[in-house]
Amino acid sequence: MDIKTKIEVKKLDLQPENKGIKNFFKSKQTRRTLIAILVGSLIALAFYYFTEGQSMNTFSVEQALKNMALGGFFGFFVTNSPCARGRC
Repeated sequence: MDIKTKIEVKKLDLQPENKGIKNFFKSKQTRRTLIAILVGSLIALAFYYFTEGQSMNTFSVEQALKNMALGGFFGFFVTNSPCARGRC
């Protein structure tokens, strides 16, 4: 009994990916994330100004920046959470 198995191997063509800063910003996900961070920061700044900022005599830049950072984080989280990418 002569059993011969022939294994066929296909040639795999690998092409290098262009991973540069230019292609990073061309990505649809990156642009969506940056826009969401900007919108979240602006909404947080507006919320701070219309709620706490108007009742104060002076505008606290430090507190406004903290609120903008928190709003930017929420914008980042909304666009990069697993559920936002359809992986729930």
